[in-house]
Amino acid sequence: MWFKQVTPFRLLELPEKRYLDESLGNSWFTEPQGLDWFSEGFTPPNAFTDLAVFEAQKTMLISLMREEKVLPSAAIKHKLDEQIIKIQAHEGRNVGRKEKQELREAIIDDLLPKSLIKSSRTYGLFAGEWLFVDTANRRKAENLLTKLREALGGLPAQQPLTRQSPSALMTNWLLRGEAQGLFVLDSDVTLVGAGDVAPKVKISRKDLTAEDVVQHAKNGMTVTELGLVWNGRVAFILTQDLTLKRIQWLDVVQEEAEGSCDDAKSMSYATQLLMEAALSAILGELVDLLGGWQE
Repeated sequence: MWFKQVTPFRLLELPEKRYLDESLGNSWFTEPQGLDWFSEGFTPPNAFTDLAVFEAQKTMLISLMREEKVLPSAAIKHKLDEQIIKIQAHEGRNVGRKEKQELREAIIDDLLPKSLIKSSRTYGLFAGEWLFVDTANRRKAENLLTKLREALGGLPAQQPLTRQSPSALMTNWLLRGEAQGLFVLDSDVTLVGAGDVAPKVKISRKDLTAEDVVQHAKNGMTVTELGLVWNGRVAFILTQDLTLKRIQWLDVVQEEAEGSCDDAKSMSYATQLLMEAALSAILGELVDLLGGWQE
């Protein structure tokens, strides 16, 4: 499984595989019961293990499952309107705000056990000094981190804060017309201006060295997202908090994975290793270009 988005966290200490497995196994997923709106817990991250961790060399893949009950607001309103009409017809009185709320809560309690279920998973990959979470949604990434800390009794992880801001580096690259290191400019950029009502410009599928594109930065706008290609292997959008969005694993990487496998399990193993190697290299190089970690 190739991650399509990544929110990275810096690990100050990597948990041992056995401890991680045991701890997450004690926080196993169970379906939401009765009047519970949702349930969260850890599950096997793929079909090739019954444990909480799928290990490939020194990398560890985990999965947090969430199931939530879905009650369409229109269905609740329909039931509520029906009951209000019955009360008005049979008792000849109006229904006040407090009684409406009580009726609504009773309807929800009645419908919850019969509601539809919406399922989702958030994956995390432990690799050296990194925890890569397969989402660009900061809230979902932080939620996985919170659940890990609850299960493990703590996890020394933090947002990757560098000496130079990623926005400043990306703006400089746009002004120069080229990136540094193994990075090259791709074809997407988002810039914002200053002020209380900041203007925003989003450009897609265009030559980023074109004068009309660069002029936005010359006029004082700051780059918040920048399309990049790393080492001819991975294309992505870099954001101002080092999140990677819209990741594309280019043909050369996919072919390396396929060429080293003879079944689905070995493919999953190879994918995990290649993905970790690229993500660690990308983030490591970015941190170096950004002057290292904030102390």
